[in-house]
Amino acid sequence: MSLEYHHSTERPAKLEEETRTTIEEARMVLPGIQALFGFQLIAVFNARFHDFSGMEQMLHLAALLLVAIAIALIMTPAAYHRIAERGTVSRRFVDLASRFLESALMPLMLGISLGLFLVGRLILNNLAVSGAIAFTMFWCFLLSGMFFPGRRASSIIGEREFRVR
Repeated sequence: MSLEYHHSTERPAKLEEETRTTIEEARMVLPGIQALFGFQLIAVFNARFHDFSGMEQMLHLAALLLVAIAIALIMTPAAYHRIAERGTVSRRFVDLASRFLESALMPLMLGISLGLFLVGRLILNNLAVSGAIAFTMFWCFLLSGMFFPGRRASSIIGEREFRVR
């Protein structure tokens, strides 16, 4: 073990650990997203759904499609591993799975934000306040789900480059 990691609370993960963690991350979020998708699907059968304008109903469909895209992106790594790389562990799989999971964030954030806008519209009957709620939540999702982890990743890369020099 290099001296660099001896004094650190961080250590490099083994490829097997990274693979297991990546698959577990997808398994952890998938049931919640599927439940959200189910609630979005049954909303159209609710009598209040018809209180929406045609445009708002289309926004609901867009939110539903965005969540469906997120589900597909999150499910893809497990299917790929099961079909294309069964019984193996590879850096290619970890990188591919990570890209799919990261790619699912944006459609999921947008789909949830649109859903919040529509729920706010039904409850508050105020487009401006509903829009502000959706916009605020989208930015919360964006900051916590992309910018915060991205900043940490950038600092780690910067530290590694500094050590190499």
